[in-house]
Amino acid sequence: VGWGKKTCQKVLRYNSSEAVQPFLMGCGTKEPKITQLCLAAIQRLMSHEVVSEAAAGNIINMLWQLMENGLEELKLLQTVLVLLTTNTIVHDEVLSKAIVLCFRLHFTKDNITNNTAAATVRQVVTVVFERMVAEDQKFKGLTEEPPAVPGNSNRRSVSSLRPSAKDAYMLFQDLCQLVNADAPYWLVGMTEMTRTFGLELLESVLNDFPEVFLQHQEFSFLLKERVCPLVIKLFSPNIKFRQGSSSSASSPAPVEKPYFPICMRLLRVVSVLIKHFYSLLVTECEIFLSLLVKFLDGEKPQWLRAVAVESVHRLCVQPHLLQSFCQSYDMKQHSTKVFRDIVNALGSFIQSLFILPGAGNTSSTSTPDTVRHQIKCVMTCVCGVAVFCPRVDAVCVFAVAHEVWEEMVNACWCGLLAALSLLLDASTDETATESILKAELSVASLCGRLSLVTPRDAFITAICKASLPPHYALTVLSNAANLSNKVYSIQGQSVQMVSPSSESHQQVIAVGQPLTAQPQGTVVLTAKNIQCMRTLLNLAHCHGAYLGTSWQLVLATLQHLVWILGLKPAVGGVLKPGRAVEGPSTVLTTAVMTDLPVISNILSRLFESSQYLDDVSLHHLINALCSLSMEAMEMAYGNNKEPSLFAVAKLLETGLVNMDRIEILWRPLTAHLLEVCQHPNARMREWGAEAITSLIKAGLSFKHEPPLSQNQRLQLLLLNPLKELSNVLHTDIRQKQLECVLQILQNQGDSLGPGWPLVLGVIGAIRNDQGESLIRTAFQCLQLVVTDFLPTMPCMCLQIVVDVAGSFGLQNQELNISLTSIGLLWNISDYFFQRGEAITEELEREEAVLLKQAQDKGEPLNRPFHPAPPFDCLWLCLYAKLGELCVDPRPAVRKSAGQTMFSTIAAHGTLLQPLTWNIVVWKVLFHLLNCVRKSSTTADKEKIESGGGNILIHHSRDTAEKQWAETWVLTLAGVARIFNTRRYLLQQLGDFFKAWEVLLDHIQSAALSKNNEVSLAALKSFQEILQLVTPMKDMDKLDVLAAMDVPPVLMESLQGSGPGRPLVRSDSLAERLVQRYGAQPSLPPPGEELDDSALWWSAWNTWYRIGTECTRPPSGGKDKLVFVPSQPFLTALIQIFPALYQHIAGGFSMEDLKKLGVILHGAVSVPISSDSSPFILPSYTEAVLTSLQEAVLTALDVLQKAICVGSENLQVMYPAIFEQLLLFVEFSCKPPQYGKMETKHVANAKYNQAEWVALNYVPFAERSLEVLVDLYHKTACHKAVINEKALQNIIKTLRIPLGLKYACPAESTWKLAVSSLLKVLSIGLPVARQQASSGKFDTMWPELANAFEDFLFTKSTPPDNRSIQEFQRNEAIDVEVVQLISTEILPFANFIPKEFVGRIMSMLNKGSIHSQSSSFTEAEMDIRMREEFSKVCFETLLQFSFSNKVSTPQEGYISRMALSVLLQRAQDVLRRFVNDERLSGRCPLPRQQVTEIIFVLKAISTLMDSLKKTQPENVDGNVWAQVIALYPTLVECITCSSPEVSSALKDALGPFKDFMQPPVSKVQNGES
Repeated sequence: VGWGKKTCQKVLRYNSSEAVQPFLMGCGTKEPKITQLCLAAIQRLMSHEVVSEAAAGNIINMLWQLMENGLEELKLLQTVLVLLTTNTIVHDEVLSKAIVLCFRLHFTKDNITNNTAAATVRQVVTVVFERMVAEDQKFKGLTEEPPAVPGNSNRRSVSSLRPSAKDAYMLFQDLCQLVNADAPYWLVGMTEMTRTFGLELLESVLNDFPEVFLQHQEFSFLLKERVCPLVIKLFSPNIKFRQGSSSSASSPAPVEKPYFPICMRLLRVVSVLIKHFYSLLVTECEIFLSLLVKFLDGEKPQWLRAVAVESVHRLCVQPHLLQSFCQSYDMKQHSTKVFRDIVNALGSFIQSLFILPGAGNTSSTSTPDTVRHQIKCVMTCVCGVAVFCPRVDAVCVFAVAHEVWEEMVNACWCGLLAALSLLLDASTDETATESILKAELSVASLCGRLSLVTPRDAFITAICKASLPPHYALTVLSNAANLSNKVYSIQGQSVQMVSPSSESHQQVIAVGQPLTAQPQGTVVLTAKNIQCMRTLLNLAHCHGAYLGTSWQLVLATLQHLVWILGLKPAVGGVLKPGRAVEGPSTVLTTAVMTDLPVISNILSRLFESSQYLDDVSLHHLINALCSLSMEAMEMAYGNNKEPSLFAVAKLLETGLVNMDRIEILWRPLTAHLLEVCQHPNARMREWGAEAITSLIKAGLSFKHEPPLSQNQRLQLLLLNPLKELSNVLHTDIRQKQLECVLQILQNQGDSLGPGWPLVLGVIGAIRNDQGESLIRTAFQCLQLVVTDFLPTMPCMCLQIVVDVAGSFGLQNQELNISLTSIGLLWNISDYFFQRGEAITEELEREEAVLLKQAQDKGEPLNRPFHPAPPFDCLWLCLYAKLGELCVDPRPAVRKSAGQTMFSTIAAHGTLLQPLTWNIVVWKVLFHLLNCVRKSSTTADKEKIESGGGNILIHHSRDTAEKQWAETWVLTLAGVARIFNTRRYLLQQLGDFFKAWEVLLDHIQSAALSKNNEVSLAALKSFQEILQLVTPMKDMDKLDVLAAMDVPPVLMESLQGSGPGRPLVRSDSLAERLVQRYGAQPSLPPPGEELDDSALWWSAWNTWYRIGTECTRPPSGGKDKLVFVPSQPFLTALIQIFPALYQHIAGGFSMEDLKKLGVILHGAVSVPISSDSSPFILPSYTEAVLTSLQEAVLTALDVLQKAICVGSENLQVMYPAIFEQLLLFVEFSCKPPQYGKMETKHVANAKYNQAEWVALNYVPFAERSLEVLVDLYHKTACHKAVINEKALQNIIKTLRIPLGLKYACPAESTWKLAVSSLLKVLSIGLPVARQQASSGKFDTMWPELANAFEDFLFTKSTPPDNRSIQEFQRNEAIDVEVVQLISTEILPFANFIPKEFVGRIMSMLNKGSIHSQSSSFTEAEMDIRMREEFSKVCFETLLQFSFSNKVSTPQEGYISRMALSVLLQRAQDVLRRFVNDERLSGRCPLPRQQVTEIIFVLKAISTLMDSLKKTQPENVDGNVWAQVIALYPTLVECITCSSPEVSSALKDALGPFKDFMQPPVSKVQNGES
């Protein structure tokens, strides 16, 4: 009792035979209940492992008997099972007997027993092999190799096997025997067996215990020698059988039909064999595989093919097997191409499923379900092949030779593609579709890795086609499909595709516009299309590195899908779902709407992932996008349809994510985008520009390594496309380009460095045909540059800035920009001025480098204005630009540019080197003058109606000619001012005289231009340059500067400045001047003052030429339009002379004086136009000089004053001046003629007509006369004046107004003439008397006599409205003349020629008596009315008649003669009066007659007085007789009724009282 459990078991097991015996005997009773109890007990013993080997044998024997008696069959099976599973004591015959027992029970009539026995057999067989495995484990490591056995023996010796192994061996061998329908060797007692069960058992052993067969040669031998032949033998009916060829009577022997259960189990065995023992059975497997392929043949029964497919499937899911097949068969030279055949067979099988059932195919009666099952199986099979290839590859591609994979792919791709394409087309289930696509994707990727282009493209094409709607016309894909056409005829069987019309099975999720022209107008996308699209995206995303040239296919497809879905590019190239309005034909379901953002996102990620591609792959991607874009461009050419922007957008996206290695793709990328920018379709080029500008901006702002500042090449590379955009003619592109520039300036302006020339080039690439907005944007950029970036850019670029600013000035689209750009030029010049030193230094450094480069190449340095220093060249470029703007067609621009240019030169010219001034004068200023002169003289005279818009133009600017005139004026004035202010500097240049001549020539041509404004301005400029002072005079102004030797020109500039800008502090300028001029002597040595006379004489000649030309009268007829110089012009011209004369006085000769006279005379003769006369003449009634006349007199005045103080030899000029003045005096009566022009007197001109009005010359002539008198007063005694008969000329000239008297245009004239004559004579007559002997005055006296006679007895009549006072005033003048004769001439008669005296006497006589004719005329009335005059004449006559001084009898005769005529006339008048009085009765006589009688009576009384005063001896007796004879007649008149006559009669009669007493010497009679 104290034993333990184990001891107890041991004892029991030892005595088990005895322990079991009673139970066995119990069973022997065959009594069911006892039997059951006994079996249960035996089982308990077994389960406690207390049965010995012997006992076990007894138990088995007892069970056998029970079996044979058919008792308790299930309990038997249970007992056997327990016995064999609880211990390992049963071996050899016992074991075989137990197994046979189970087999026997399997074949009873009872179903339950059968099935239980079958299960038991399976378990027992498993147990046998498990024991062997356990045994092997136990002896692992101790095992020694069994002795080699000859391989060809029929049955292997099994002596070397251990017990369990031996059992297993015997069992397996007998199973083979049984299946082969042979008698078993070991399983003695078998009565029957089925092949199906045998095959199942074989399969399970082979499948569950492969290591047994692989580790033990004996088992391997069994496999080779027994199993394989068995399988092959059993396959034969299947091979020979052809579906549809059922044996007919004629066939020799009926063919054994394939039997499905065996066939199916056989194929499983084959699968297991291939799966586990391929390495052992290479040759056999080749046979098996060939058989499998044959079973897939279309002529085999449907079920056979289905089963074969399943078997193939089992193989296909083991990649290493497939690889082995390929290596073992396909790659061997004379071997079957097993792998390829499998794939092709599958392909054919799939095709056959879709072949339309024809008349012959009667046996294809399979239900749709079976087909569906087969398809599923085939799909997994094919997908297995496809998917596992690359998966293995991923692990062992480096271990396995590359060529295995190539061979596999080459072997299978055609078949796979055919199969997968068909399946994909047919698939209606999303999961299935997914796995098919995954397979295609995997193969494509593998082909890519193996660089197998054709298969790769074929698979990608398949996916692409599946993504697009059916029959979608896409060239890229149809081309690619041609490559893989062989796919569609496998094994000579041409495929007739039954399109399972995808549309009908698929959910339509989008309807859209096709990108290519489709016959049906719109296209439909299904869910499957979208699924395929996602696969495509996945392919590109994950395997982009292997796509190479297939990118083209992928991207083309994506482009079309994107288009159909209506995705449009947004910022950065990302595609976003378009607005609903994109196209009426785009219909998207909600399903796809939610998908779109995802797709868009994947698309973007796809291109983002391009940053992980290597350079070559990236290039493939870029090339594909470019060619895609080219196609899109081609398509967008002819039509207005919106173009596809996919490629452009994605190029942009790719560029942006690969910024770190942008150099490698920049050129192809931008080259293509530039082409896009030139596309006629606006949307297309807009995106091209968007892409290129975004890339440039991103490139510049990206943090490159090394940074751009150190990598100039890259920076220029990035900016270059920006420059190239300038060649594009489309405005919208240029707009984008300029907006980009603006952003670059705002963001990277400070760091552009060497990129500036490019950027400036872009800003400056404007043309007039580019519209305002474009120019405005470009100008914004320029303004930004000038205001913010001048200091940061390299100085070499400053010249470009000047050029660009200039080009904006010259553009003609936008006037305001032109004007503002001129302002910018002023700002730039200011910048130059302030930063001068820094700029100079930098430019000189760069110049040195360039010079060295040029010398190394042996070329001259190519730079504008080369010899000048670089900084000066900068200024010269600026001036040259402004010069161009000064001749712009628009007047406002010219004006602004001109003002700026001259202000700049004035303000900053001090910085230039003297030699540069030379260039400024000749190349800038004179060049400008030439251009302006040329343009002005050829300008159009047509009237311009308005200045654009509604701007009215003033009449003074309403023709191009007038507008150019303004420019000419400005320019000439500017140049003249520079010559004036910078003269000192300019004179130091060698060719100053030449320049001066040229300037004068310009002044002359301007002065002579037919435009009053220009000509007048030219004279102002002339005046300006004549006011120049010698530099010496101003030197004492600034002592500091003087000490520094600074030219005065610079001193001026220190005080003045440009338009409204203060200059830099003077100290820095002073320093600069010291640097610049310190070494140069700035003033000539004292003895060598500049000799200016040549300049002044040159100016005089110019003045003379201008004067001559402009005062020369026109030669044409009346009708020709003539240009007449204006009064202000002539005035200015004449006013120049005094200033000029100061400089040339020294050499002014008589010849010059004559020239001057001609001009003065000409100038005064010029008429004025009637429309301007009101402004020049205040009113024609007033006697005022015009300013021109003033100027002429001033000029003469200057001259005569100079002569006055001048040397003796100057005084010969006096007569010429007299001559000139006398000419002017004549104008009072004879206004000068201007050519053949008709002039009207100003009073008669109608102001509104364009007529010419002769000026009122009277005031001028009178003033000239006063000057003349004044001058004569001073110079009467001068030799020249005497010799040249000045007095005679004066008298001769004065005779004209004196003679005209009342007929003079103005009354004042003759009065002034008289008074002047009197003054002149009072001075001149004494001189004449002195010089009487010389004979120089001989010719004067007759002139004088004529003058007296013409005046005193004028032929003109006074106006009728003359008042008595006026008459008396005029008479007083006549009296004055007679008095002059009586005081200045007659007393000196002996110094005076006799003829003259005689003429004077006769004149006095004529004045004292009235006309001898008795006719009664107005003239006589007039004379008769001059009573006072007559009286004076008479008195003078009498005084000189009876004077004692009568030296010659002749004179006395003249007196006597005169008296008798007088008395005779008195007698006649009195008598006639008496008679008329008598006849008239009471009527009064006419007033004239009364006046006449009164005059006569007064004359008689005057005569009586004279006679009384005279010495009696001086009076002729005859006279007395005549006087006394008057008395009676006088007495007769007493009866007169007129009181006036009575009064006069009383005066006349009074003196007769003296005759009452006869005188002392009594006369005898009245006769003489």
